[in-house]
Amino acid sequence: MSSVAKKAAPMTVAQRLLDTPLARRSDGLRSFAVAAWLGWQIESNWADPFLFAVYSIARPIASALILVVMYSVITNGAFQEPIFPYIYLGNALYILVGSIIVGVSWAIIDDREHYRVAKHLYTAPINGYSYLFGRGLARLIIGAISVIITIVFGVIAFKLPITFASVDWGLLAISTALGIASLAGLGILVGAWTMTMARHFWSVGEAVSAGMYLFSGAIFPLDVLPAWLRWIGFLFPATYWLELSRRALLGPAAAGFETFSALSNGALLAILAAFTVVLLTGSWFFYRWALSNAKDKGLLDMESAY
Repeated sequence: MSSVAKKAAPMTVAQRLLDTPLARRSDGLRSFAVAAWLGWQIESNWADPFLFAVYSIARPIASALILVVMYSVITNGAFQEPIFPYIYLGNALYILVGSIIVGVSWAIIDDREHYRVAKHLYTAPINGYSYLFGRGLARLIIGAISVIITIVFGVIAFKLPITFASVDWGLLAISTALGIASLAGLGILVGAWTMTMARHFWSVGEAVSAGMYLFSGAIFPLDVLPAWLRWIGFLFPATYWLELSRRALLGPAAAGFETFSALSNGALLAILAAFTVVLLTGSWFFYRWALSNAKDKGLLDMESAY
């Protein structure tokens, strides 16, 4: 198959989806499908498929090994302690958090600064809100692949107590769906914020993601933070999603730290669902305000030349 044919194949699939009756009746779904295809082309077209596959495998494993080496040095190789799978899984799952938040927010910067098409996109008859979700989907897929590779590597190399039979697949599916939706809403909020900024917006998504890495219990329980800082972690949906995912994956082997020991799975799901509703609703209104504000101030076609 020629390179042209290989690149045309994904668009053929997208076109078939767009031709379905449901897609023809929905501007949002059509915008989402085309943006998802476009995002995948942008994220994966920098290398041939083999090199891209090698990178997708090597990068998450190398990242996990850095954490493992640091943990081993500090604890003298205490991999049998409950804190190790807690830290390892938190680090692995957090790849998805960064991918979603940065993926959605970076799409706005990319369109405006790199490709210089923002003013065309946001004056075209598309659903801009759905477009941003679609652009973030490519990063989500790549991030999900990295998460799976990292966890499988941990099971094989470090004997994480995870088996197919012990995983609570229902809890994992529901919590992940809610977690992705809430993080996507947060990504839209961050992206819409960057839309209103003329300068110093390059690292906004990374800064938010890095801050959440510290305060969401990704690498250590919130109990170790000072009491006057601990409450910050309860403001992020990732905190509850990570806890639910650990419980779903580890089952009875999940470390019972005090932070959420008093909350059942149902209570954590209810909190995460509330976050999802608030963030998706808030991101819709904030996006519309930010787009209007950016148009009024001429920021859509502004190039910072950074």
